[in-house]
Amino acid sequence: MDFKRVKLPRDIHTGPGVIKETGSICRDLRMEGKVLVASGPKTLKIAGEKAIASLQDQGFEVDTVNVDYPSQEAVLELQELMGNVSGVLGVGGGKVIDVAKLASTRSGVQFVSIPTAASHDGIASPRASIKNHGGSVSLNAEPPMGVIGDTEIISQAPFRLLAAGCGDIISNQTAVLDWKLAHRLLNEDYSDSAAELSLITAKMTIKSAGAIKKGHIESAALVIKALISSGMAISIAGNSRPASGAEHKFSHALDMIAPRPALHGEQCGVGTIMMMYLHGGDWEYIQNTLQTIKAPTTAKELGIDPEYIIKALKMAHTIRKERYTILGDRGLTEDSAEKLALKTGVIT
Repeated sequence: MDFKRVKLPRDIHTGPGVIKETGSICRDLRMEGKVLVASGPKTLKIAGEKAIASLQDQGFEVDTVNVDYPSQEAVLELQELMGNVSGVLGVGGGKVIDVAKLASTRSGVQFVSIPTAASHDGIASPRASIKNHGGSVSLNAEPPMGVIGDTEIISQAPFRLLAAGCGDIISNQTAVLDWKLAHRLLNEDYSDSAAELSLITAKMTIKSAGAIKKGHIESAALVIKALISSGMAISIAGNSRPASGAEHKFSHALDMIAPRPALHGEQCGVGTIMMMYLHGGDWEYIQNTLQTIKAPTTAKELGIDPEYIIKALKMAHTIRKERYTILGDRGLTEDSAEKLALKTGVIT
């Protein structure tokens, strides 16, 4: 009999001011002695200092390290500092969390995720996005042992980040459609439970689109919980299929070729509009939902020239070739890519 082990975060804490409980949460996770806090210059002041104060109140010795770029070099730098620590805390945005997550995985050290913004589902997922040759690569990692989502801090982050997080969640809809397609055509392994959790998360976010407002703690709570849920769906599946399909391939292609790519979740949201059209689904509903949230739906709003949208659509099928999607093995021609982007209003 084949057995499958599903690893999920053990402790998830969300709410206004919960970062002040960081020390006691780490104690509950059986950390002791020295811990390492990875953060950025801004996020250290916004949240890191509060976490450090709480850790010190609980008797922890705390070292800090600055993460300014999500590269393999940054991962190695963190690994070199982990020889005598019982835990690593990533306090910041996606790049900090991904670097700390991957470094802790490779060092066999417990990791706690403390996001300062709700911009993508890497907060709780077993994946880490690391920059590589101008683009980014998604790597396997251990999910965090704990997640501390202070909704007061997250609500004060730029609203663009929250809207991007919504785009990442909503993209689950086309990701699952691609997964089902690969299951039907190629007999790829498929998890009903992971797919359902992913879809429920997306549908709840879409249903609540009108309630997602700038500066609202309730909005931050809704999105952070959805992102954590999406990350857990990835853990259940054992891969990122529940939350990553052709729309993510499109986003990764833009990362590689656009002079100034937009946020990951923003690009995935726009990609979802176009991939839903290819699937024959209600792409206008996706478009309207993103507009309600005030997330980008066009190349202009992404700040990306239309020519790069076309180029990204043409090359998207070459990203992670082993992952079959609606784009197929041959991808889109330039003519079909342009028609798709025009039809969905992504370009004019």
